[in-house]
Amino acid sequence: MARFLAYIEPVPGRLYPLVATLQELVGRGHQVSVRSGADEVDLLSTIGIDAAPLAPDLVDFEPQDWRARTRFGALMKALNDFGERAGPQVPDLQRAIESERPDAVILDETSWGAAAAAERSGLPWAFSVPSPLPIPSRDAPPFGLGLVPGHGALTRLRDRLAGQVTIGTLQRIIGKHVNPVRVELGLKPLRTLEEFYLAAPLILSFTAEPFEYPRTDWPDAVRLVGPGLWEPPVEPPLWLDELGQPLVLVTCSTAFQNDIRLAEVVCEAFADEPFDVVLTTGDLEVSALQPPPNVRVVPFAPHSPMLARASCAVCHAGMGITQKALAFGVPVVAVPFGRDQPEVARRVEVAGAGVRLPARRLTPDRLRIAVYEAIGMRRGAERIAQAFADAGGTPAAADALEQLVA
Repeated sequence: MARFLAYIEPVPGRLYPLVATLQELVGRGHQVSVRSGADEVDLLSTIGIDAAPLAPDLVDFEPQDWRARTRFGALMKALNDFGERAGPQVPDLQRAIESERPDAVILDETSWGAAAAAERSGLPWAFSVPSPLPIPSRDAPPFGLGLVPGHGALTRLRDRLAGQVTIGTLQRIIGKHVNPVRVELGLKPLRTLEEFYLAAPLILSFTAEPFEYPRTDWPDAVRLVGPGLWEPPVEPPLWLDELGQPLVLVTCSTAFQNDIRLAEVVCEAFADEPFDVVLTTGDLEVSALQPPPNVRVVPFAPHSPMLARASCAVCHAGMGITQKALAFGVPVVAVPFGRDQPEVARRVEVAGAGVRLPARRLTPDRLRIAVYEAIGMRRGAERIAQAFADAGGTPAAADALEQLVA
């Protein structure tokens, strides 16, 4: 049996998709240890996974990308926030390797310094990627702007010009933070986004085609295994059985991005509509909200029992909640604010599994219309649910990690 060390940023959206795979490895008799945030360590301990916190200067992470003025600017700010953690990650991962003596290392794709340290260690290692994979492809538009896929000369020209801005900017940000660390470790500087990702012998991508744009040029290292759907074990709320009208689940981001506008519009949009609405707000300050009787506002609630009966999910287009809704066959209204959300929202639209409603166009009337339109797209959502199931899920991810060690 093998020993696996997972080194994951202290962000639930980056840890949760991997948890079921870690549980599968444990169930197969492997030893698994995790380094992540303090809250995540406590949570993993309750489900029997050995975990310890990251170094004190890494154990907390509060992204500031919501302060940016544009969606692409928010993505760039988020990447810089991750990049500033690269330097301290090197000695932290080295200490963890020395302590755990793993046979393989699993890294969050945004742990850039840890990736350099893992490469330098000589151990087999893998990237865990719970977001759209930004590796350029001849079959997909460049990552970053949420462009519509297409073919033909004009699309190729558009993609080439856009790629110089988007992919070029990504490469410069990653190189700025990673290459000094790599040079210090005696590794070659990276020039392209492909070089960064393909330094990993295995890339576990927690999605599947056709939600992810189909491509004929996936690198051999990439394994599309479908979404990781684990969530903390919590009993369904008692009030869920009291809801009698069609259910609409609305979620704001768990990683703060000041998306209070979504909550405000929801309360106005559904005041006189024949729905029961459950609105989860995370850490948002919601004391000023005035929800109508059919809108229940809660900080957190388990999503799975609600998605099992939901007619539609309205969300900030985070990859986690979007794919979870689609895995239940629930169509989505995706309202992107920043980060990778424009890419996720566009995939919802292209897959015919819901409606994309950019945050700048968010009004009560438009949201209401979008929900009714999305409810009619159940068949598209169910098609994606079947594709996710066919990707293999947790067993396929665990198989790939076992092959990596072998």
